Amino acid sequence: MNFDKLHEECAVFGASLRNDEAAGVTYNGLLAMQHRGQEGAGIAVSRGHSLLYHKDVGLVSEVFTPKVMERLPKSGTAIGHVRYSTTGSNTQNNVQPIITEFLTGRIATAHNGNVVNAKALKEQLETCGLDFAATSDSEVISSLIAYKTLKTGNVFDGIVAAAKELIGAFSLIILTGDHRLIAVRDPNGFRPLCIGRNALGVAVASESCALDSCGFTFVRDVEPGEVVIIENGEIVSSTICLTSKRRGLCIFEYVYFARTDSVIDGLSVFEARHRMGAQLAKEHPVDADVVCGVPDSGLEAAAGYAAESGLPLVPGFVKNRYIGRSFIFPTQSQRENAVKLKLNPLRYNIEGKRIVLIDDSIVRGTTCALIIKSLKSAGAKEVHMRISSPPFRHTCHFGTDIDSEENLIANQISIEEIRQKIGADSLGFISIEGLEKSCEKSRMPFCTGCFTGDYGIDDAVFFDKGQLETEA
Repeated sequence: MNFDKLHEECAVFGASLRNDEAAGVTYNGLLAMQHRGQEGAGIAVSRGHSLLYHKDVGLVSEVFTPKVMERLPKSGTAIGHVRYSTTGSNTQNNVQPIITEFLTGRIATAHNGNVVNAKALKEQLETCGLDFAATSDSEVISSLIAYKTLKTGNVFDGIVAAAKELIGAFSLIILTGDHRLIAVRDPNGFRPLCIGRNALGVAVASESCALDSCGFTFVRDVEPGEVVIIENGEIVSSTICLTSKRRGLCIFEYVYFARTDSVIDGLSVFEARHRMGAQLAKEHPVDADVVCGVPDSGLEAAAGYAAESGLPLVPGFVKNRYIGRSFIFPTQSQRENAVKLKLNPLRYNIEGKRIVLIDDSIVRGTTCALIIKSLKSAGAKEVHMRISSPPFRHTCHFGTDIDSEENLIANQISIEEIRQKIGADSLGFISIEGLEKSCEKSRMPFCTGCFTGDYGIDDAVFFDKGQLETEA
């Protein structure tokens, strides 16, 4: 069921411990980041001189049953991945980590992002005799690392040489056969990656919430262009190996993708969203009775709007948290009722009220139209829609599943026409300047290409996008 929302990113996790519980810790880390991908999950562990793994399509708890976890070898080093693919089929071969064998060893690679020159790199590697079993850019990355390792003579130099040829977004954790974890963040810093520590060792994760959940204390973010080597529960080296003229963290991490309790590049995700709501109240005030957030994507911004405006914040919906992923609705009327199945209006709080309704984005407009219709059917007098991101006008080249530009509603009709189409009494989007101001405490500048068309990378590199499946 598509609720007209942007799909989550993927997530990576790795643990290097001085005991043999890395697989279980990695499982817990993936559970904490399940919001970033629900199509597949995998864990690879280092045992002796071998890498052993299990991966499949499905949620973490579906892929890693108690029996599967019992069969995973005890190990001090492990990496894991939860997957959302932006294109192509969701097959077991495309689930990560990607395992690549070569003459002198074996590596496992977990990747969050999208490499836009992957097709060209794949064609080059095929001319060198390499075969590919999957259809993802992540397989190309792992194969390129293996190839460069053979050429340079060691894994570290191979990773650096490979990374220098990658264009786009890549936060990587590589597991080697000799029990090392190597973390890499692309020189632009498009996707998050952070490091934590506890008494037993070190972990690396896409989000700090996973470190918290697994008992690690956040130490720092991996810097753009940095390569970090972790061995026997300790960071043994850290080097800035990749450079870029521009840096730009995907600002939508703060708007929607990241979990609310995460801290990314020095900024609390909760604080950023609260500030977005307050900024919306400044930019788009309205005479209303209450403020409601769309669960769960609009709740923090709604709290910020209410605090700034002085209007009461009330829950407007009851969310069905047990609906799962498998329900289908073959007719239009059933699809319309599906919104109520997931989000049922709380009539007590909304009947007869003028409501400010807060959500994070409008992509095609179909779902918010149904939500507004359900509120008015439940007795809402007025519904004023406020959005904590600017209008989407451009696709994303770095892993966010944004529809093609001709399908984005903001490119088809005016803001006033969008308001009419979704049935809102008024409609306001946060400005790009207001969004950046809301996130100004971040240590990183931002990529706002999906709003502005300026990605910080030469457009010429986008020529092969869509030819390979991408790992968000």
